[in-house]
Amino acid sequence: MSFFTDLAHQFIDGQWRTGSGSWDIIDFDPYNGEKLASITVATVEEVDEAYRAAERAQREWARTNPYTRRLVFERALRITEEREAEIIEAIVSELGGTRLKAVYEVHLAKEFLREAIQLALRPEGRILPSPVDGKENRVYRLPVGVIGVISPFNFPFLVTLKSVAPALALGNAVVIKPNQNAPVVGGGLIAKIFKDAGLPAGLLNVLVTDIAEIGDALIEHPVPKVISFAGSDRTGRHVASVAGSHFKRVILELSGNSALVVLDDADLDYAVDAAVFSRFVYQGQVCMAANRILVDRSVEEEFTGKFLAKIASLRTGDPADPATDIGPVINNFQAESLTSLVEQALAEGATALVRGRTRGNLVEPTVLTGLPADSTVLRQEIFGPVALLISFDGEEEAVRMANDSPYGLSGAVHTANVERGVRFAKRIETGMMHVNDSTIQDEPLVAFGGEKYSGLGRLNGDSTVEAFTTQKWISVQHERSPFPF
Repeated sequence: MSFFTDLAHQFIDGQWRTGSGSWDIIDFDPYNGEKLASITVATVEEVDEAYRAAERAQREWARTNPYTRRLVFERALRITEEREAEIIEAIVSELGGTRLKAVYEVHLAKEFLREAIQLALRPEGRILPSPVDGKENRVYRLPVGVIGVISPFNFPFLVTLKSVAPALALGNAVVIKPNQNAPVVGGGLIAKIFKDAGLPAGLLNVLVTDIAEIGDALIEHPVPKVISFAGSDRTGRHVASVAGSHFKRVILELSGNSALVVLDDADLDYAVDAAVFSRFVYQGQVCMAANRILVDRSVEEEFTGKFLAKIASLRTGDPADPATDIGPVINNFQAESLTSLVEQALAEGATALVRGRTRGNLVEPTVLTGLPADSTVLRQEIFGPVALLISFDGEEEAVRMANDSPYGLSGAVHTANVERGVRFAKRIETGMMHVNDSTIQDEPLVAFGGEKYSGLGRLNGDSTVEAFTTQKWISVQHERSPFPF
């Protein structure tokens, strides 16, 4: 199978279709510029068709025995395992992901599919006491209905599955709008896996389109009850505003500006390894990436020397080459934006310890230090291989610096004293904080999400059940109620 030939279509009500829009989205390999696919965009009418198909199919799916639903996810996992090598190749080609990144993404995606198998049986009802004699209160947990999933380009296979698999397992139907830079890995590929796993037609639909064609139709449509969005805080703000005006629930995984903090007693060799991974994996195009690396001044010189030596060993080039550590950023616009950001930082007074070259979409690592406290670069997400090294004097200043950001997604702290690290982590205004590890973490059972501009709501484990189900109170009066009139 050629993913970029067979899956580069709309998928509506169980059928692969050509969109009826008036223009095409072109899917490019970000490394060599090769055209992978051309997909005619879906229209507002096709948005309606997809949602209506989902609505029809979901009613029967919700009534299906959860043990039967579970079988679909067992088969989906087996299919993913059987096609793993092909999926990895697709991630490398469509996203410019290195093989290390591709393997990591598929590994995590399989873990989330395993969790979805269990999730089908997770919802539980409750019987609660009543102050009224003879009354029984039953609280049922039910699927919300139809969910709209808008996914990003950076980890599209994993991030899309994180919403799609549990939503379906819990008895919902889904409509996916993948990012234009990942229409196959984040859309068609997932639809193909579930179709081949026996998911009934209509329960999963894929719309490859753009706001220029459909406006806010995907969010405003009356059918979906929940919108799960992963992307920038700017777009997320708009999604939340539109969805809120239509009384829809939103789950938002947004931008980050994570800090990895190295305290004075840290294992510096290990902290360097964690910092380099946290900043440069997938070219730094990760919401949890360590934008800012904060180092206690007492160990700054030693840490910086080791950090720069580690970066010097990184190889930038063809992501298909197993020896490559840093592949291309997703497109030329992103490459140019990173160049502008570095120039802005230098204009604000920063010093470049390493100034990487930009060749097409290949952006080599840059390390900046000496940024003034009021630098705008310190407070924004950097989606690329640019690291900011900042020194601090003592824990109090480290806490203040780490919290001096409009974002609060992830972070890490390195110290020889675990409990010191936990106390420090509790003071950082983020949804996730990791002691003696990378800032980039995701596990199926642990609540994932951010604070401040980094998002709303949580996914994974019990949080996913909360996100994609609703509670219904049904009371039963076993005795006659006395009424006052």
